[in-house]
Amino acid sequence: MAGWTPQFSPTTREDDLSLAGWVKYDATRLYFAFRVTDDVLYGIDTPRWLPEKNPKAHELSREGWPWFGDEMELLINASNSWRGDENAAGSGSSWQMVCNLTKSRLGGVGTGGLLEGEPRSSQVAWDTYRRWIESGAMQAAAKILPGGKGYVIEWAVNFDPCLEVAPGRFFTPGAMEVRMGLNIAVGDLDEPEKGVGNFGNFHHEDWFAGEKNKRTNLRQWGTLRMMPGNAVRGEK
Repeated sequence: MAGWTPQFSPTTREDDLSLAGWVKYDATRLYFAFRVTDDVLYGIDTPRWLPEKNPKAHELSREGWPWFGDEMELLINASNSWRGDENAAGSGSSWQMVCNLTKSRLGGVGTGGLLEGEPRSSQVAWDTYRRWIESGAMQAAAKILPGGKGYVIEWAVNFDPCLEVAPGRFFTPGAMEVRMGLNIAVGDLDEPEKGVGNFGNFHHEDWFAGEKNKRTNLRQWGTLRMMPGNAVRGEK
């Protein structure tokens, strides 16, 4: 995870945690694919232990922690705008969603896939995210690699309603480059003793862009460049 920002213990070995990613779009959707190398898979190679701070971590409710487990988070600021140090709004303008390896809204605990992300404190955001998942406006699948030691995630995002570049206007491919804010997180949960001293006993949580403790602020994100001809580039 060289060049990424560690929120918890820094990643020092590629076999412990590393990833490769791809992104593209077509006439109606934006697509991401990730191949994650992870030597210990939570809930598969370990018991499904719970953190002391939240015994309801696996509840599929606003009290649960969607990001607790081996997971990835996708954050997009489609309008590429902010006022100060605010985080995602939980709307088509800006959002933060979770794909967890071992739980999901549609499959429940034990089946990987999409979960409502942040801000869980907002009922409106929660309802929006749930509607996207249940309607198929956003889809993701997570699958363990043959032989274990990692997983793959495929993620699809409908332009409408998920990429609102201006009020009431959604991204459409055209002749001009369009820039959006982008951040990506990969979370790694192993045995609890590997995360002693970290929030929730997380082993690693690495971020594509931003500073520690500020990486969810819109102004801290990198840039997703939607190029003419379906090409996409990400940069910090």
